[in-house]
Amino acid sequence: MPSIISIKNLSKTYASGFRALKDIDLDIKRGEIFALLGPNGAGKTTLIGIVCGILRATGGSVTVDGHDIVRDYRAARSLIGLVPQELHTDAFETVWATVSFSRGLFNKPRDPAYVEKVLRSLSLWDKKDNKIMTLSGGMKRRVLIAKALSHEPRILFLDEPTAGVDVELRKDMWQVVRSLRDSGVTIILTTHYIEEAEDMADRIGVISKGEIVLVERKDELMRKLGKKQLILHLQKPLTKVPAELAAHNLTLADDGNELVFTYDTQSERTGVTTLLSDLNTAGIRFRDLRTVQSSLEDIFVGLVSDRT
Repeated sequence: MPSIISIKNLSKTYASGFRALKDIDLDIKRGEIFALLGPNGAGKTTLIGIVCGILRATGGSVTVDGHDIVRDYRAARSLIGLVPQELHTDAFETVWATVSFSRGLFNKPRDPAYVEKVLRSLSLWDKKDNKIMTLSGGMKRRVLIAKALSHEPRILFLDEPTAGVDVELRKDMWQVVRSLRDSGVTIILTTHYIEEAEDMADRIGVISKGEIVLVERKDELMRKLGKKQLILHLQKPLTKVPAELAAHNLTLADDGNELVFTYDTQSERTGVTTLLSDLNTAGIRFRDLRTVQSSLEDIFVGLVSDRT
């Protein structure tokens, strides 16, 4: 799949001397949902700001569908919709007016039918005549998404789009995002809700201290870096792991009623067969067993911790 955004050797150093981005190389594929994960201060918002033309890079280049964001900024910017973290809206305007105005900013002709379609897709149609100041935080967030979609962009940046949004609204928003992806819109999102990235994204990028740590397909990332745990539910509780089982690095859980064995799914030998044999020799019986796969959050925390 061809890239719609190509970022080469991108860096950003602020006047204070703080280097926010360090030689970033990143390609976003057309039509994908790409999740950019990283702790606060990692450089996520700075990177988005540069691609969207809000900030200027210190070095490097960015092209959007072949358009350089500096030399051909109008064409590049017209392809992008941005939903920022901050709830900046026109408090005294109506929902309809502010979304229609945003469309006009990109020199798009009036299209009431399209604006209605966007508002209905975001469950905002019944609020179209309400002033922004009267809306809840979640509804204001939806208005930001509607404004970002008003000029029919092919790329949508969502910077912490569900911050402060209740669970039901969050589910509705992600349904809209999936529909946009299905229509060909490329989605780049940052989120603190890692389970959202795990559920939504095609690929995951991790950024830490201004550097891209890893970019990988979500399923491949889980396969490569995910650990599995074999949890054995014992017939009789243990007060400690027997010495003859020390080589397996087992841990006790649930007040000694469970033995937990962590293994690498990519290893040639997982050690599970040897463990079960050694348990039998040690006279330890279990009632049941189950396996648990590492979550994306586990992987993310491990990657970022390795960089500190």
